[in-house]
Amino acid sequence: MIAAQAVLETKMLLRNGEQLLLTVVIPTLLLVLFSSVDIIDTGAGEAVDFLTPGVLALAVMSTAFTGQAIGTGFERRYGVLKRLAASPLPRWALMTAKTVSVLVTEVLQIILLTVIAFALGWSPHGNPFAVLLLLVLGTAAFSGLGLLMAGTLKAEATLAAANLVFLLLLVGGGVIVPLDKFPDAAQSVLGLLPISALSDGLRDVLQHGAQMPWGDLGILAVWAVVGLAAAGKFFRWE
Repeated sequence: MIAAQAVLETKMLLRNGEQLLLTVVIPTLLLVLFSSVDIIDTGAGEAVDFLTPGVLALAVMSTAFTGQAIGTGFERRYGVLKRLAASPLPRWALMTAKTVSVLVTEVLQIILLTVIAFALGWSPHGNPFAVLLLLVLGTAAFSGLGLLMAGTLKAEATLAAANLVFLLLLVGGGVIVPLDKFPDAAQSVLGLLPISALSDGLRDVLQHGAQMPWGDLGILAVWAVVGLAAAGKFFRWE
C-alpha cells in the first residue's frame, strides 16, 4: 500500500506544472544563468563551484518544503486527507508514502542539476557520505516545516506563505548571494536558517573539501526534530 501510494504521490507531483516550476525550472535557470553571467561576486574560483551546492539546497527546499506544503494543504482543504485517513492505509503509512515521493523527486532533481553543473565545469570535492547526510537532514527539516504549515494554515494561506518563504530564503539563505555580503548582525541570524545550514554545509564539502560540517549538521538536526515534532502534534487532518 505504501509503495502504491508513493507512486501515485510522485506522479501527481511530476504532473503539476507549478510544482515542476519550483522543483526543476527555477533551480536549473538559476544555476545556468548565474554560472554563465558574472552578476554576483561569488568569491575566488569558478562561479559554478559556489552556486551548485546552493542550488542543490534550493532544490531540496522547493520539494520538501514549498511543494509539499502547497500540495498537502490543498489535499487537506478538499478533504482528500480525511478520506485517505478513513481508508485501509494508516496515517503513518500515508506520511511515509509522501516522504518517499519527496525523496524520489529529489533524486531526479539532483541527477539533473548535477549533469548540468558538470556541463558548466563543476569540480566537486569532499566526502560523499557527508553530502548524503546533509541532504537527508535537510529533507527531514524542510518536510517537518512544510507539513506543519500545511496542517495548521488554510490552503490559500499556505500557498502564499510557502511561496513567500521560498523567495525570502532564496535571497537571504546563502543560495545565490554569499552570506558574507550581508551585515554582520544579519549573518549571525541567517546562518541559523535551515537553507543556510544546508547550502553552507554542501558548499564546505563540495567546494572546499571538508569531511564533516558538524555545525551545519547540528543546525539541520535541530530544525528536523523541532519541525517534525511540531507537525506531528499540531497537524490537523480536516
